[in-house]
Amino acid sequence: MKQILKKVSSVCAAVVCAASLTVSGAVVVAADSEIDETVKTQLTATAEGLTDAIVPLSDEEITRYMESADEFTVQAVTSWSSSKEEVGELKEIGKAEIEFDDDQYAVTVPVDFEKTDANFIYIFSEEGMPMSMTVDVQYPLSVTLQRAGLNTLMGLGTVFVMLVFLSFIISLFRFIPGFLEGKKKEVPVPASPVPVQAPVLEEEVDDTELIAVIAAAIAASEGTSTDGFVVRSIRKINRKKGK
Repeated sequence: MKQILKKVSSVCAAVVCAASLTVSGAVVVAADSEIDETVKTQLTATAEGLTDAIVPLSDEEITRYMESADEFTVQAVTSWSSSKEEVGELKEIGKAEIEFDDDQYAVTVPVDFEKTDANFIYIFSEEGMPMSMTVDVQYPLSVTLQRAGLNTLMGLGTVFVMLVFLSFIISLFRFIPGFLEGKKKEVPVPASPVPVQAPVLEEEVDDTELIAVIAAAIAASEGTSTDGFVVRSIRKINRKKGK
């Protein structure tokens, strides 16, 4: 704040008075809620002087003040920097108006600019120290309606896009069952092991007496002797039942 107040040469006396009020705590509000005229004069002069010092600041000065350690200075020049291009060149600084509410003074300084008007709103503590400053740009009705229309179109457009996107997502739900079914088919099912049958060992009957008896029976039925053939093995034949 002190950095900006140095540029307010026309209101040095008012600033000194405000500082003295801060030290002595002599800010008084009348019983009927009306602001004391002395306090009103000092605060309005301070607000008007600050406005007169802030508006002509160049971009380089604004950048330099933004690096200040004073919170009010940084907040004030930042607020003005964001509105500077919208309002244009300065035409006239009007008479400030002051209100007292919730232990704070609100001082509004109307300013006429080339493109549109704006209100510089200062908040002072009960002791008369500046706490914050905002620039309220007074847009013409045409600009206000235009911005309202653009905001409405943007809102409707956003809703429309979201509805289309949701419809697209919902339309994809019909592919989910087929996709899950395909995943199930792709899972390899382990093949059941084929039981290996144990080889059937043919039991060969090696019985000399049985062979001799069978050979004799065959020779008798053929009318020959056992010398004409040799029985080498006897094998059991499985016959199906019913035959």
